[in-house]
Amino acid sequence: MIRRSTLLQLAAFGYDLTTCAIAWGGSYLLRFEGLVPYGFAHTGLILLPLIMLIHGISFRACGLYRGLWLFASLPDFLRIIRAVTMGGIVTVIAVVVLHPTPTVPRTILFLTPVLELMLMGGARISYRASKEFYRYGGLLAQGKPVLIVGAGQAAAALTRELSRSTEWRLVGLLDDDPTKHGRNLNGWTILGPIRDLPRWAKHYNATNVIVAIPSASLEAQKQVFELCVHNGLKVMVLPSLTGLDAGMPFLPLIRNINLEDLLGREAVSIDSPQVAALLSDQVIMVSGAGGSIGSELCRQIAKFHPALLIAMDQSEFALYRISEEVRTNLPELAFLPIAGDVKDSILLDDILGRYSPAVVFHAAAYKHVPLMEQVNAWSAVRNNVLGTYRIARASAVHGVRRFVLISTDKAVNPTNVMGATKRLAEMVCQALQINYPGTAFETVRFGNVLGSDGSVVPKFQEQIARGGPVTVTHPEITRYFMTIPEATQLVLQASCMGEGAEIFILDMGKPIRIVDLARDLIQLHGLTEEQVKIQFTGLRPGEKLFEELLADAETTLPTHHPKLRIAKARDVAPEWLDELLAWLGQRRVVPDEEVRRDLRRWVPEYSTNVAPPLSSIQTLKGSH
Repeated sequence: MIRRSTLLQLAAFGYDLTTCAIAWGGSYLLRFEGLVPYGFAHTGLILLPLIMLIHGISFRACGLYRGLWLFASLPDFLRIIRAVTMGGIVTVIAVVVLHPTPTVPRTILFLTPVLELMLMGGARISYRASKEFYRYGGLLAQGKPVLIVGAGQAAAALTRELSRSTEWRLVGLLDDDPTKHGRNLNGWTILGPIRDLPRWAKHYNATNVIVAIPSASLEAQKQVFELCVHNGLKVMVLPSLTGLDAGMPFLPLIRNINLEDLLGREAVSIDSPQVAALLSDQVIMVSGAGGSIGSELCRQIAKFHPALLIAMDQSEFALYRISEEVRTNLPELAFLPIAGDVKDSILLDDILGRYSPAVVFHAAAYKHVPLMEQVNAWSAVRNNVLGTYRIARASAVHGVRRFVLISTDKAVNPTNVMGATKRLAEMVCQALQINYPGTAFETVRFGNVLGSDGSVVPKFQEQIARGGPVTVTHPEITRYFMTIPEATQLVLQASCMGEGAEIFILDMGKPIRIVDLARDLIQLHGLTEEQVKIQFTGLRPGEKLFEELLADAETTLPTHHPKLRIAKARDVAPEWLDELLAWLGQRRVVPDEEVRRDLRRWVPEYSTNVAPPLSSIQTLKGSH
């Protein structure tokens, strides 16, 4: 079957040969003012096949059929000039060599290329102009066509601004209120319901959409975003108008949607006075302060004006990065960067004894599942368990009022070393609560956060930037996601609420399939799955298909905050901690298999059983 592009090239070639014949004949008519003598007409007809062959070869040689007429531009016209000139020169040579009787007048040899150029170039200009007139309604100079979703006050104000814009040209609005359909808003028609957006976008050849429903629920906005993204439309969103002065232009505030918009997470509301009472004018310490969660904790804590913020991290570069950010954006904040390891008891005693923090947030951890599963299992145990014990115990000894452990959903029924070590860290805090009742030990457990160091989103973005493929381990793998600011704000809220030994569970919403996340990112980059493939690679060591937030034997209790619940985990006996410390105190590197064996003893719910790998993995081409 002949491809459509090949047929178009053949049609264009046929047209150009026809123009050659018309130009040759037309030049005779112009030269003899419409009455061509028989002898000259006979010579012209005899030479016509040769002239068409010469020009046809010239057209092909000059590459006239590499581009599309729809995008005809100056380079295309230059190629036409070269082709016609070459054909004209070869025609002159052929006429001189053949020397027919009667000969071809010189006027004919000059007029033919001129007429040819006019017919070939004019056709291309006319075709492009007609297509653009059809596509843009003859208003190309007035900007790119755009549709507005919404027909309320925000949309009305937006239409007035768009009417003065040279970048955009509004073609219509859509709204789900049936009483508005067919009516006009500031001169623009409300075309119909939002579900018809793909049809109207195709009708008007509009690839841009502005969502102007700031008062709608996040779930409703999310549905609109998904409709646009899944139909290949570029989506911009109008932010909330709250806080804008009357008459203030907000067209510059319109932004492209991002992955957080597609998640549809409700904004977090925290009890700021309660958090302020805990943090304001107090010395606060954050371990792992250079990481994604730790650095955001520093930013959020800074808003409550602590007397001193101590930021500790083992990574010199991560500590330098957050230090520079604080120095630039928060020069008034009393900030102390500490380069050190949470397993260093001497350093911890010195820092905690010297500055006496009121609250310690422990975010330092090894968290990369496959990396900790093989070769580094014992390092994960020492960093995540022994490190937690030493900083938690030092906090209690030096009178810290609250110690907050940042945990993970992978600690629930763990199937990997990292998750098992985080569950052990939770249990360490539970045991220390019995031995040191003067300090409230609290754990906050949540799932993945968008954009964190080493997480799936930055990895996908790098793969998309390289042109793919985007690699997903399994078509059914799901994870809980929330934004980093949302997670850290809820951590601060939870830190005010506990009395000791609680495990707080954050409301993570609904789990998301990773393959859907990959598709959304590809489409947000303006690409398709034909351009950037998705490939399945099989589950990695220790990886679950589905994460959980509660263990099977656990129940939860509500709190006064709708996004926080308390898990009732099993009790931990005080003597258990002594046995664990003896195990952690081994002065050798314990082999991976031995680590996994012993972890099953300390964490009974730990299992290394995972879903079997895919027997055959192929590139996915399906839809959502």
